[in-house]
Amino acid sequence: MKSIGLKIKEIRVKKGMSQEELATQSQVSLRTIQRLENDENEPRGKTLQLICETLDINIEELLDYGKREDHQFLMFFHLSVLAGIFIPIGNIILPLVLWLTKKDKIQGLQKIGARLLNFQIVWSFLSYAIPILILALNLNLGLEWLSDSVKSLVFQIIGLNSINYLIAIVLAIFNSRGKQITYPSIIPMIR
Repeated sequence: MKSIGLKIKEIRVKKGMSQEELATQSQVSLRTIQRLENDENEPRGKTLQLICETLDINIEELLDYGKREDHQFLMFFHLSVLAGIFIPIGNIILPLVLWLTKKDKIQGLQKIGARLLNFQIVWSFLSYAIPILILALNLNLGLEWLSDSVKSLVFQIIGLNSINYLIAIVLAIFNSRGKQITYPSIIPMIR
């Protein structure tokens, strides 16, 4: 497991910041930044908060104390979306329960879980709202469209949900191989 100082350095470099820029923007002395990155000190309290705000990250992302890597669980977590096949909104309920119980115990689950849940909420809403809206518009055009519209509605919902489940399976495969690839952050409702 990487030290906090090494993680800070890694994030700083990814963001293209020098130690001087981080020190200036976070209002922490340059020497303190150097000591942290060289693992001569552990950041605490206000220093850690200022650095995290400047780097635009959560303190929890740096503090992985007691968390372990578990690629098998992350794979299962992605596959839990498939519960939506058997239970209405199961693609949200089961991942939510798993996320709430394990997010403080498994590395990366906080971020992956929040993104998965945000994606599933938006996807579920859109995969039902859009076809129903199309059906409602077709109903306004006349009743002769009704049987075709209902068939179209069913196929649209099945098609959109199939895409969702395929995405979950692909992400589960990547996570089982140790790559923490996650859903895109569409609308961050859960953090």
